[in-house]
Amino acid sequence: MGRVQKTIAVISVIVILVLAAALGIFLWKESGGSRTLGKDQESDGLQEEIFGEQGLSGNTGTSGEQELSGNAGTSGEQEQSGNTGTSGEQESSGNAGNSGEADPSEEEPVITDVSMIFTGDVMLGSSVRSNYDSKGIRGILSEYLQQEMVQADITMVNQEFSFSTRGTPMPDKQYTFRADPSYLSAFHEMGIDVVSLANNHALDYGTDALLDTFAALDEAGIAYAGAGETKERAEQPIFLECGGRTVGILSASRVIPVVSWNIENRQPGLFCTYDSTALVAAIKEARKQCDYLLVYVHWGVERQAYPESYQRNLAQAYIDAGADLVVGSHPHVPQGIEYYQGKPIVYSLGNFIFNPNMAKTYVLKVVWDAAGESRLKVIPVAAVNTFTSQLERQEAEEMLRYIESISYDVAIDGDGMVSNRRN
Repeated sequence: MGRVQKTIAVISVIVILVLAAALGIFLWKESGGSRTLGKDQESDGLQEEIFGEQGLSGNTGTSGEQELSGNAGTSGEQEQSGNTGTSGEQESSGNAGNSGEADPSEEEPVITDVSMIFTGDVMLGSSVRSNYDSKGIRGILSEYLQQEMVQADITMVNQEFSFSTRGTPMPDKQYTFRADPSYLSAFHEMGIDVVSLANNHALDYGTDALLDTFAALDEAGIAYAGAGETKERAEQPIFLECGGRTVGILSASRVIPVVSWNIENRQPGLFCTYDSTALVAAIKEARKQCDYLLVYVHWGVERQAYPESYQRNLAQAYIDAGADLVVGSHPHVPQGIEYYQGKPIVYSLGNFIFNPNMAKTYVLKVVWDAAGESRLKVIPVAAVNTFTSQLERQEAEEMLRYIESISYDVAIDGDGMVSNRRN
């Protein structure tokens, strides 16, 4: 029995030692392993939090606290530049492949209606200046028309003179026009945003006067189209941001007294369109950079109520190239309206502020709506003793019927709203 007891005792000791060793190993693992496991769990939790809420715009896929904007593939606390392949607390400016709060600057713009006012020829001659000097803006323009022009998002006129006190009148030219730059105050009061200089009077007093005009308009913050010191500037479109979209404006003339006025022949000079090639090219290029494109052209025959065939051909070429609206001036009398490919052409707006007395003319109001459609309104106006005001009642109705009669498949209602009968 003693030998059996000894054997049992030895076995018991071995079992105890084995259990003690196992317990020690277990406790050691529990102590060291808990920290390792806890770190892994914290890392996984951090990654889950980061991928659910990140403020970066780069490609990411690693862990760590990072500020980056380029290529990366490491973990840890990092500040780097490049496209990333890491996760973690990150701030970056590269291409992102994850979710997060949207950049406010990338929000879609609010699209609203855009209102535009176009008038025909403006010339601040001696009688206009005299009235303005004695009575201010109310000596040359009615309150209603002034409000329409000021409140419009874009107001554009044909400026038929130079703003300058320099230069000499062109020899053998019957009429030459210029005005002191101080009268730009009248343009401000009328709310004029853009002028066309592509006409047969911009260089009446030579290069110096035209350069003065550029400088005066620039200083006044009024954009100009259709002329420039270089060919590139003369052919350059004007872009204006309105209603969450971009409006482009081009201007050119098919009426100049001598070929040397053409920017192709001299600089500074005027953008001309005796054929459609150069203006069509400019339209196609501008079309890529704007949502709505209008072309203001100086053309036609003075005192003639109907457009020449070339006016209609050129207008169609401009629309085929991408213009949304074509507006004309030069005849000094109004001409009609036509739609081509659903786009409006207004052949001549006549004069606006020019001669002391004007019996027939009109202002064009265009509203380009949020759906991308444009609505035209004819505002009949006349001038008496150099004061331009809107026509009313019977006179207005007669003028609307007249414009309708010289137009092409166009209807004009009693409020002056224009519609295309071909639709």
